[in-house]
Amino acid sequence: MQYRSLGRTGIKVSPYCLGAMMFGSPGSPDHEDGVRMVHRALDAGINFIDTADGYSRGESEVVVGKALKGRRDDVVLATKVHLPMGDDPNMQGNSRRWITRAVEASLKRLQTDHIDLYQIHRPSPETDIEEPLSVLTDLMRAGKVRAIGSSTFPASDIVEAQWVAERRGLARFRTEQPPYSILNRGIEREVLPVCQRYGMGALVWSPLAKGMLTGKYRKGEETPDSLRARYFPNQMRDPGQLDAVERLIPLAEQAGVSLAHMAMAFVMTHPAVTAAIIGPRTMEQLDDYLAGAAVALDDDLLDEIDCIAPPGGDIGPNDANYVPPPLKDPKARRREAASRTAA
Repeated sequence: MQYRSLGRTGIKVSPYCLGAMMFGSPGSPDHEDGVRMVHRALDAGINFIDTADGYSRGESEVVVGKALKGRRDDVVLATKVHLPMGDDPNMQGNSRRWITRAVEASLKRLQTDHIDLYQIHRPSPETDIEEPLSVLTDLMRAGKVRAIGSSTFPASDIVEAQWVAERRGLARFRTEQPPYSILNRGIEREVLPVCQRYGMGALVWSPLAKGMLTGKYRKGEETPDSLRARYFPNQMRDPGQLDAVERLIPLAEQAGVSLAHMAMAFVMTHPAVTAAIIGPRTMEQLDDYLAGAAVALDDDLLDEIDCIAPPGGDIGPNDANYVPPPLKDPKARRREAASRTAA
């Protein structure tokens, strides 16, 4: 395993990061299966694990905590905060009040006294960025957190966070965790260049585009009954993505690799990418990820991929991506009716 630098933190991590989103219900409810997958990944040389308090409402962190008993010091452990953890409206978000409470709960579930990388899971437009940066700085000084990062932040928010950290003398985000795949290349336009400019590590999620790049979802065929299809029906049935998949499959066959292995090798080729997050639900899926770890793509193949999926753009939707409030709520992009009438 050739380890890479996690931004400029000095921490070395494996190019594959084991994502634990599928640990716990409804993904893989058997905790022992999750424990075995963690051990299999560690034995294969993976030293980087990413989870979040919001994955199965904390159950994922519980599974990871069980798996790391006796092996905690060998692992770079990352988790996240932001998603709702209860019906109370204050049990979510990026406030000092919630982060202070959430980190203690994560430490307890993970059965550890520190988190190597603590990330803000999504932006919170109603919260000043100084709020989370301030409390995260305090957590680092208390020894509970080693480094901090963001996840799925727009480039402008990443830059603002860096600026605020510098001006206020606060700890700064050392990593960003954005979506990235052959079908979702929008971050090549601004997010990845910003990460390079500030020396941030990029830990990319959904490198298989939620399974679209496994070859399981095909044009003209019935959509398989899967968790992804149930949660993200628009993406898994998107005509543009299905058309692209049909064009990518022959490329992989000509290269003598599976579509999934070609997709993983593609994201790892970008110089700004530190690690790709793999999210297996079964041991079979994990073994397949590991089998393709040594695959490398030549320039000719990368050029052909560029012709099918142009750089800097997305083919179809990514239903799990961050959507700024003005794009979700029409009221946020329209003046009051009275103002329009007066004008």
